[in-house]
Amino acid sequence: MLRGARNHYAWQDRPVPRELLQAVYEAAAAGPTSTNCCPARFVFVTSPEGKDRLARSLKPANIDKMRTAPVTAIIAHDLEFWTCLPFLFPHDDRRPMFEGKAAFIESTAFRNGTLQGAYFMIAARAVGLDVGAMSGFSNEVVDEEFFAGTTMKSNFLINLGYADESALLEKLPRFSFDDVCSFA
Repeated sequence: MLRGARNHYAWQDRPVPRELLQAVYEAAAAGPTSTNCCPARFVFVTSPEGKDRLARSLKPANIDKMRTAPVTAIIAHDLEFWTCLPFLFPHDDRRPMFEGKAAFIESTAFRNGTLQGAYFMIAARAVGLDVGAMSGFSNEVVDEEFFAGTTMKSNFLINLGYADESALLEKLPRFSFDDVCSFA
């Protein structure tokens, strides 16, 4: 899932069924978040019109990567996630933790939505999809195009589908344990 996984940039012309995307979401939704807040929201961009709208936000080098992918998922978070806590965390009313605390709401939504996006990538790989995460885009443009008038904010993009393995470069290095890990 991780050690052999690659971030893909080229795609086969092969559709991804809705049922498979639903299976990916359902697996990812099982991952933990603080107070089970589940702030992530997922928009699957598949239509030519949707891809045109998304292309407005991308750096030029990423446009073909997105256009050739069968699906591009916008990983977003809803800043009103906390209003759903009576459903998601029925043991105790945690809404007062968030009421009127915009910075805390934003940091909680961003952190936990990012976790859910990572779960989503792992779940996609688990069902046989290839993944290409992208951050070379304007969040402001994505938010204007897809989330205007809502409480949702984009985080990052994930291209999904079946990769064209012939386009892969050599796997890039990673830091060793001793380079980046310490004990306190």
